[in-house]
Amino acid sequence: MSNRLIRYQGWLFVLPALAMYGAFVLWPLIVSINYSFFDWNGFGESQWVGFENYRRILTDRTHLTPIINALKLIVFFTVVPVTVGLLSAATIQHLRSRFLGAFRALLFLPQVIPLVASGIVWGWIYSSRGILNQALARIGLESWTRAWLGDFDFAFPAVGVVGAWVLTGFCTLLLSAGMAKIDPNLYDAAKVDGANRLREFFAVTLPGIRREIGICVIVTLIGALASFDIVFITTQGGPGRQTLVPGVQIFRAAFVERRVGAASAMAVVLMLLIWTLVLPLQRYFQRDVTK
Repeated sequence: MSNRLIRYQGWLFVLPALAMYGAFVLWPLIVSINYSFFDWNGFGESQWVGFENYRRILTDRTHLTPIINALKLIVFFTVVPVTVGLLSAATIQHLRSRFLGAFRALLFLPQVIPLVASGIVWGWIYSSRGILNQALARIGLESWTRAWLGDFDFAFPAVGVVGAWVLTGFCTLLLSAGMAKIDPNLYDAAKVDGANRLREFFAVTLPGIRREIGICVIVTLIGALASFDIVFITTQGGPGRQTLVPGVQIFRAAFVERRVGAASAMAVVLMLLIWTLVLPLQRYFQRDVTK
């Protein structure tokens, strides 16, 4: 086998995957960027508007609201799952129980359930006659009952709780796997130095699962910014625009309002926002802290 063939044989193996990626990711991306410079309803003639669609998104409050809501969702989709996942994984690490496997499976269950089904179930829970209101009424807090997803003050955190519920199990299992690979001798050395459980967690556990934390942060961050399923099924962006996120706004603009150019511009802005936040985080968590 010639040296040239050996040099390029790796590319021959990945060529089918690259072709699929180009056809179903890169080409649609290029087409969307092209559409974003036009005013087009999807059927008739298009009109060149240049950066007008982008100007409206970045200056009009009605277009900025979905982006602001997506940034707020980071608290529920990223901060809460990663924090709870760390605490749960650290607790599981020190537990010795025959029910531990069942507990882990229960935590990961929301990842197995389709998001559409999860949204429907949580819609029932949050309804005016749902389980949550029934439980509040049973314990004497009937004044707290409400149609949670229709309330202007509570709809957004209610949707956020659903996202946190879905992603917490994923973070817990990933961080548990990361903790399992830490050398036990490091904990023994920390105990010899007089470290308690809390000191062990910050001095040994956290540095040992740095990359797993990074994966959790990046995956959940993308989930927050690109959220669609849960929001669309539970509230469709309502009440008003309280829970409207870019994914739902893009769907509305493209398929309801027939503004394909505006929808494409919003999609491009969302992609750039995700890259702007994710790429620095990726570099940070992949950096070798020992250097």
